[in-house]
Amino acid sequence: MEREISALYEPKRNNEIRIFESSDEMSTDLAEYISQVSEISVKERGYFAIALSGGPLVSFLGKLCEAPYNKTLDWSKWYIFWSDERAVAKNHAESNYRITKEGFLSKVPILNGHVYSINDNATVEDAATDYEFVIRQLVKVRTIGVSESNDCPRFDLILLSMGSDGHVASLFPNHPSLELKDDWVTYITDSPQPPPERITFTLPVINSASNIAIVATGDDKSEAVHLAISDNADGPEAPSSLPARMVQPTDGKLVWFLDKSAASSLDAENDDAFEQHREY
Repeated sequence: MEREISALYEPKRNNEIRIFESSDEMSTDLAEYISQVSEISVKERGYFAIALSGGPLVSFLGKLCEAPYNKTLDWSKWYIFWSDERAVAKNHAESNYRITKEGFLSKVPILNGHVYSINDNATVEDAATDYEFVIRQLVKVRTIGVSESNDCPRFDLILLSMGSDGHVASLFPNHPSLELKDDWVTYITDSPQPPPERITFTLPVINSASNIAIVATGDDKSEAVHLAISDNADGPEAPSSLPARMVQPTDGKLVWFLDKSAASSLDAENDDAFEQHREY
């Protein structure tokens, strides 16, 4: 059974936390969540602009490739982006594009022209510049929305996974890229996890999204989840230097999708805060 902590933390009043007993339950709920966000976006804007991450996140998208979603969703209105990408060839084993294509894109009828991957023939710096340019052009024609509070793109959904160190996209703890305010897309050459060269959305872009979902699974994520979410978190990694804690939508909603292991530190702290309801 799914349990939800009603997260009423200030200033994170737009947070929702969902905890699942199994990966299958998480995949089922995540598919329904994405489906509903996409349907609302298409109805309101005529488009659904979603930014994905790579790695284990793609494995949780499998339910979207099955009935009823593979038949009922308006895939022709989907536009795919990546919140971060490794600076490797598209056919490289560590390419987020390749992982996503093999695990998701090849199984649903999204138009090839609506899939925006990075230029893997450019330097990492040029690839970041090119990707930001592409996004700016799509904001001009409102394929991607624009934030009302700043000039950042307003993606309908940014779907992130969180590392055991609390990183999201390719924004790592204590990295200078966390301080960027004006860039939409940046690059790093010193990732603490291989490969070292990556491009990534900046925090202002992530926080400008209409909807943000962060997926975290496993015991090794429990401490980072605690530091990212809890008001009582302390220590050298919290609160200012932990990227996942810095994900705070300016005018949107953040939903955490956690398995029991990742949420174990929250369980101990919030035994009385669980609710049996679900919100979308």
